[in-house]
Amino acid sequence: MIRTIFTLAYLLLMALFATLHAQDLWTLDKCINYALDNNIQIKQSTLNTQYQLNMLKEKKNSRLPNLNGQASQNLNFGRSLTYLNTYENVNSAQTDFGLSTQLTVFQGLQINNTIKKTEFDLKASFEDLAKAKDDLSLNIASTFLEILFAKELVKVSEDQIIITNQQLKQSQEKVNAGSLASGALLEIEAQAASEELNIVDANNQLQLAKLKLAQMLEIVFTDKFDVEIPILPEIGAQSSVTNSQDVYLTAVKQRPEIRGAEYRFQSTEMQLKMAQGVFYPTLSFYANYYNNYNNKYKDIKGTSISFGDQFSNNQRKGLGLQLNIPIFNRFLTKLQVDNAKIQTLTTQLDLEGTKKVLRQEIETAQTTAITSFNRFKSTEKAVTSMQEAFRYSEEKFNVGMVNAVDYNLAKTNLLKASSDLLRAKYEFIFRSKILDFYKGIPITL
Repeated sequence: MIRTIFTLAYLLLMALFATLHAQDLWTLDKCINYALDNNIQIKQSTLNTQYQLNMLKEKKNSRLPNLNGQASQNLNFGRSLTYLNTYENVNSAQTDFGLSTQLTVFQGLQINNTIKKTEFDLKASFEDLAKAKDDLSLNIASTFLEILFAKELVKVSEDQIIITNQQLKQSQEKVNAGSLASGALLEIEAQAASEELNIVDANNQLQLAKLKLAQMLEIVFTDKFDVEIPILPEIGAQSSVTNSQDVYLTAVKQRPEIRGAEYRFQSTEMQLKMAQGVFYPTLSFYANYYNNYNNKYKDIKGTSISFGDQFSNNQRKGLGLQLNIPIFNRFLTKLQVDNAKIQTLTTQLDLEGTKKVLRQEIETAQTTAITSFNRFKSTEKAVTSMQEAFRYSEEKFNVGMVNAVDYNLAKTNLLKASSDLLRAKYEFIFRSKILDFYKGIPITL
């Protein structure tokens, strides 16, 4: 029984230990989805769309008539002249109440144009929200790939130090046996120290990339935070890059920054029509109802008049049309129209500028992808050659045909070529993903 208890306690402690030391692995999809749900800028942009939606409801409700109620209570003290031409003290209480309504019949189509403008503003806010989400997704994907690149750099550096340590051990044995000069051993030790520093730098770069991603996710960064390594696409001779013009023709029809700029241009067109509508007269319909009750009201016989009788006899009703014709307002309307025209031209230029920026981004992504692919293929050949050169140099060093300096140089060249190969690889993957993204394909790894 005691043995069973100790066994269960041991298993519980091991499970607790494993839990405490388990890595918090994040996939790219998890990173993007979490950021989209929790990012402060995304939440602010979402609130802006809700605000614009309420603004649209407000503008649509301006078509409805208003309805206002009025009520007052008055207490009167003092003397008053009666119908018998005599004075008497009058202490009375009078209650007044009424209803009034007004409806704009025509206002130079300003209400309709205001509603249309607000609709375009709402659509633009939705596109701004989509653009913010796209930018966040791209930035997270870039940082995610940066972490993967840093991880591979760490592995390359660690593989190099393993080889160097093996060579250091063999060199130490040769020095002890007297078949190798101690100076060669010092060269290898210096190389080992340099490569250990490379590992430290690579790990530092990896930690900074992880910290950057954690901050983008707006989570507390810990040593347990890490990303799950996906299966990356192979880069081979069949790899190709989509033509930038084809990507642009697709992107210009669906990218949120383009649609948002178009909606803002249409919004300013409605703003211009609203300003021009001030030149027209305004026609309004109004109606009102009024009644009152006074506790001192009496009929000709001197009998107090009841509330019901006063309510029937004192009511007054009215309705009518009111026409306001603008004649001269110190040229204010003309200046507002001129400013609206300027704003329309400004947003039109903004639209053209947004399209130009999109084209440039796509062209840059395509050019960078092509150069990265070419650099990858050439560097791939260089790495193969340098691996063979290093292997040959290592064999010659082991038999004393080359010195430690030449051996370390071959090893350093191999490390640099391997790093360049990784950099070209991840640059090509990221730029290819950007081109796919502009075509409407979600970013995945």
